[in-house]
Amino acid sequence: MKTWIIANPTAGSAGKLEDLHERCGSFSADQIHVTVRAGEAESAARRALDEGCEQIVVAGGDGTLNEVINGIADRAGSCAIALLPLGTGNDFARSLGLPATFEECVDVVCAGKTAPVDLVRVTCDQVRHFINISAGGFSGVVNEKLTPEVKRSWGPLAYLRGAAEALSELRAYRTDILLDDLQPISLELYNAVVANGRYVAGGIPIAPEAQINDGQLDIVLIPKLTTAEIPLSAAQILLGKHLASESIVFRRAAKVHIESSPGMWFNVDGEMFSNQPITFEVIPSALRFVVP
Repeated sequence: MKTWIIANPTAGSAGKLEDLHERCGSFSADQIHVTVRAGEAESAARRALDEGCEQIVVAGGDGTLNEVINGIADRAGSCAIALLPLGTGNDFARSLGLPATFEECVDVVCAGKTAPVDLVRVTCDQVRHFINISAGGFSGVVNEKLTPEVKRSWGPLAYLRGAAEALSELRAYRTDILLDDLQPISLELYNAVVANGRYVAGGIPIAPEAQINDGQLDIVLIPKLTTAEIPLSAAQILLGKHLASESIVFRRAAKVHIESSPGMWFNVDGEMFSNQPITFEVIPSALRFVVP
């Protein structure tokens, strides 16, 4: 199998460049492409497919993985994808059930077992794809606080640090949501989460029942809350107990359209994207991932 490694040496736990080469060289690869700038993993993935690559191994974090997914989205089924999680959060690796250590993840790649994974297409003033989670509203404000410096300094605690800094900017959005072109919902929301995977922000189980290959999106809506309700809801979310809460709205759908006033800024797999009216659609089993 012709294999490329696309590696991000600046990912949270990647270490020094020479160490990364050595660690990724534990299994046979036809080429190791080490990125040097944002967006390069996407173009490298396209080139890998152009050159007949049958497997792309992503050595990096959720952002690097998202770039690779977008690079191959129009030819998603033509190669397998493996993940060596080296990021700050590594949230999609948790949904895949990957082991905790780099060395064990290399063993998973070597074993070569694959499983289908859904892809999500996001359409607004532009088109993007993701496989883990997109969140808008308060999450978008938090994302603005998560500079590369904050991620490097705070590691897995960066999201909580960003949330604390953004709390003073908490506001509600008048939001209209349409599920599967049939079910309208109108709410004042603090946050809207559209999930394929289960985890966000370094392991917070925001969509604890989500399945990455069921052809459905888990939609978690956090309405405007009273001052007394906010700490309780935050604690329930951290524990993954919020879906049963009367304060949270939970739905499933294969297609979701969201409009709000003012426009919510949405991220896709942690990267800021757009604050325009936005549509999410599942492309079932579009990807093949190497799994334990």
